[in-house]
Order: sequence, then structure tokens, then C-alpha cells
Amino acid sequence: MNEKVTKEAEAIIPTDWGSFKIIAYKSDVSEYTPDFALVHPGIDPDDIVTLRIHSECITGDLFHSQRCDCGNQLDAAMKRIQSDKGLLIYLRQEGRGIGIINKLKAYNKQDEGMDTVEANKALGFKTDYRNYRKALHILEDLGINKVRVLTNNPDKLGAFDDSKIKILGRIPLEVESNKNNERYLKTKKESLGHLLK
Repeated sequence: MNEKVTKEAEAIIPTDWGSFKIIAYKSDVSEYTPDFALVHPGIDPDDIVTLRIHSECITGDLFHSQRCDCGNQLDAAMKRIQSDKGLLIYLRQEGRGIGIINKLKAYNKQDEGMDTVEANKALGFKTDYRNYRKALHILEDLGINKVRVLTNNPDKLGAFDDSKIKILGRIPLEVESNKNNERYLKTKKESLGHLLK
């Protein structure tokens, strides 16, 4: 897949956190699931921009599933992006890149006692297929070259290693756990190296 992106459409949308410009980016003409940038109207590309790179999670973001922390992280990130006049990039990488159907199959494996990493492997997948190069291209398109990243994921920080865009800080994005996601969060910390307390 081509990692370069082109801006296809944009509009202003009012949200619970204020109004944002939403921009749809595609990397190929046949792609029907574009990635998005939600840009605060007061953003200054010459400043250090607060950035959240968020991978799609239909179950958490849309249906508020308690199996993960994704929906709560998205809400917390939007609140922070609003207050900091920042930017959220929403990448269509459902289920750490295995897609929604396989993610639901992995949920069944988790219900049998596997953790999220074991479930992916039992289905024949790697732990994580995501990459963040599209996000870097979106930042370049927006003229942003200095960021503070809202993340607990060291892979997102590592994506900037060979980039012209400089990370000038990491902002932890921890949300409250619940009985349904405690094991998931423990696995993220212990097996995936996420920077959690």
C-alpha cells in the first residue's frame, strides 16, 4: 500500500469538545476507508502541537466497549486537543491491524482465557500490524514539524525516529481501568511495553 496520502475532503464539525476541521486523507484511489485529521481551528503549525495518533477501535470508540481503554483514551485525547489547540490523527488500523472480524474472533479466544497477544497469535497473526507512516505524511501536509504526543505506546514515539518531525515531549494518556479491561491493560504494559503505571 502506498503510504503517501492525499487530502480528499474537509469540513467543519461541531463536537462535544468544540468545533474541529475534519480532513479525510486517502493513500490510494480505491481506498474507501480514509484516515482522518481532526484539527483545532486555533492550531498554529509553528508552535509545538499537541498530537494524538489514534488507531480505529470500533468496539471502544463507537460502542464504548469496556474490554479496552480505546474509547476512554479517545475522549480524554479530544478534551486535551481542545484545550491545547492541537490535532488528532485517526488511522484506520482496527484491531492492531487485523480488522474488525478478526478482532471479534480474538475476543472469543480471550473469553477462553488467552490475553490479547496470545489470541492474535492463536489466530495466526503477529501481535501488531500497525504503522504510523501515514500519520507522518499527514503532519507534513499540515506543515507541522514539532509535536508533543499524547500516548503510552513507545511504537508511536519510535515512528518519528527517521522523520523531520521532532517530538518535544510525551504526554501520558492513562484512563481509569475497569474489571473488564484490567488484564488487557496489564498485557499492554508487560507484553507490548506500553508506558503505564
